[in-house]
Amino acid sequence: MLQDLAFGHLDNQYRDHTPQKGDVVVCIQGGSILIARDKNDVLTLPAFEQVEVWSEHWTHWHEQPFRYAFTMQDVRYFLWMGNAGEPGDPAFAYEAASTLRQVTSKHICFAAMTAWHIFCWYRDNKFCGRCGTATVHDGVERMMKCPNCGNMIFPRISPACIIALVDGDRLMLSKYANRNYTRYALLAGFVEIGETAEECVAREVMEEVGLKVKNVRYYGSQPWGIAGNLQIGYFCDLDGDDSVTLDENELASAEWFHRDDIPAKDDGISLTREMIRIFSEGKEPK
Repeated sequence: MLQDLAFGHLDNQYRDHTPQKGDVVVCIQGGSILIARDKNDVLTLPAFEQVEVWSEHWTHWHEQPFRYAFTMQDVRYFLWMGNAGEPGDPAFAYEAASTLRQVTSKHICFAAMTAWHIFCWYRDNKFCGRCGTATVHDGVERMMKCPNCGNMIFPRISPACIIALVDGDRLMLSKYANRNYTRYALLAGFVEIGETAEECVAREVMEEVGLKVKNVRYYGSQPWGIAGNLQIGYFCDLDGDDSVTLDENELASAEWFHRDDIPAKDDGISLTREMIRIFSEGKEPK
């Protein structure tokens, strides 16, 4: 999956670092990330020394426009905490954050997604939601705090269930309604207040396709920073009738596929695709 790095690891502990030559900077404009893509489809994020020159004409939110994000594979990553402008190198361009999910530069995609998650949290918490006072950054941990009322604001992570609904040798695959993403996917949904992840599985299946489930079992999880999620994968079995009642507000289609005829294979990136492959190989947890 995307977070399975070939070497090194992600150290996401907050530190009050200042960027230096060779560090990487993630620059965001609207819903896009600044990135270079060469003829072999290899991705590169800009280095600090490049952004330092370009950013002379950009605007920023804070007195310190660079914010330390994390260290990954011994490389330090920073965020440009303002409205990133045009690069001074034609090799770089802004690409939609939601499209950065390829195997060739898996570590760059994972870094960009994770940085996006942190950036959005900083962007959305410049002011205290309790009293409206401008927040300040804690000096020890990744936390915004209110100097007036003491409110402490930590990064938000939303749990979402990825659901592989199984009926013997058949798997339920669906397509989203009214979205640009048109590939087959598993059923999915966010955990709501007051429910367990397992209860979310049963509720989402009933809401989206009108079916009952049993034998809900955990498979694995994946951080998905573009949506600020922790995706939690479950397999479950059909309980009773297999007739689909489609929620057309959420789904364009929902169909049963035999494990020998699965149309969506593993892309090496997502938990969803890995779970589909596991089922097609007959290796799903029982």
